[in-house]
Amino acid sequence: MEKRRHILFRAHIKEFVLPPISDGLVLGRRSPIGHVAVGRALDLLSTTPFEHVELDDDVIADLLVRRAILRKVPIHQLKAFVLEEIKPTMGVEEIIHFSLEIEIILDHKLT
Repeated sequence: MEKRRHILFRAHIKEFVLPPISDGLVLGRRSPIGHVAVGRALDLLSTTPFEHVELDDDVIADLLVRRAILRKVPIHQLKAFVLEEIKPTMGVEEIIHFSLEIEIILDHKLT
């Protein structure tokens, strides 16, 4: 019987963009790197300012969020979103990257 061996390489490649984080990170309570170290790395890699937001939660310890996001969304609403929608998908040791699409609709009546 003749043996055959096949090797298949499959790669997904894309450009590495700076900053490597578009809108924010959610850091688990036991993530391998803390918010201070990630914040320092972001300061070196990007001119985009990020804010640290601490959470009092059993799974999530911290958020690092692009400052521009916090000008559009109140922090309490962002925290609620993260706790309700992202927390169920992650473990305490994980770091989750997120991107947000925010649309603000303004109505203004002129008199």
